[in-house]
Amino acid sequence: MATEEPTDLIGVLLALLRGGVPDRYLTPEDLVTMFSLPSVETVYQWRRKRIGPPGFRVGRYLRFKSFADGQKRLAEQ
Repeated sequence: MATEEPTDLIGVLLALLRGGVPDRYLTPEDLVTMFSLPSVETVYQWRRKRIGPPGFRVGRYLRFKSFADGQKRLAEQ
């Protein structure tokens, strides 16, 4: 039973962290879902060809700004 608690705790912490990310930054998987793309490889191909939404690296992970951020900036101008 002691081994189940850390696993549950880790799962809860990961869910909390992942739950906060889409509001701020999108993952390649989020883009696949949003645009009904065939696979995550499409997003990586876009990045290599420098087409599609601009992304940035956070360590080894690729992230994209959410479209809500862009809409907020346009509304402020």
